[in-house]
Amino acid sequence: MVLPAIVLAAGESRRMGSPKAVLAAPDGRPFVVRIASVLLAGGASDIVVVTGLHHDVIDQTLRSAGMDHRVRAVTNPDPSRGQLSSLWTGMDAVMDASPDAILMTLVDVPSIVSETVRAVIDAWRRTRAPIVRPAIGDRHGHPVLFDRTVFDELRTASPEEGAKAVVHAHLDALVNVPVSDEGALVDIDTPEDYRRMR
Repeated sequence: MVLPAIVLAAGESRRMGSPKAVLAAPDGRPFVVRIASVLLAGGASDIVVVTGLHHDVIDQTLRSAGMDHRVRAVTNPDPSRGQLSSLWTGMDAVMDASPDAILMTLVDVPSIVSETVRAVIDAWRRTRAPIVRPAIGDRHGHPVLFDRTVFDELRTASPEEGAKAVVHAHLDALVNVPVSDEGALVDIDTPEDYRRMR
């Protein structure tokens, strides 16, 4: 089974004031290193981190952490096109391997745990649903799994609406996996968010 994960990290981090991907998580590891490690431990076959303006520092952070060959950074040539364009960049990087599905998460969500990743993958294996995501009650988070049957829809989605349009088109068939992992739902966007997490 080929199931890569795409980590979207091409934002400019304007509100944070420094690249979020290299901030230290509570365990001391940079966000991007912790997320990649958790995704691999949860069952992702490999990881593509999509970068933008901060490519060099993110790539160096991954290398310095000694991440294995399954983790690589690729650059979105024009992140101003929106978040969906970073997903497209990540998809371009993994399509040669003919993935069965892809996991997608944000570098803004550094506190996910491998049990949540595993639960999402296991639910997809059981159901082969087009989209699977973790949920606590009526709130849902990351990572989101997209089956290969919706890849073309992701490719042709409007950049303004992004992947949400594809999610909404499959609300009847998508699977929300109940988890207890609040970290799957918490975005770190501002210095205040970061202080709260720390």
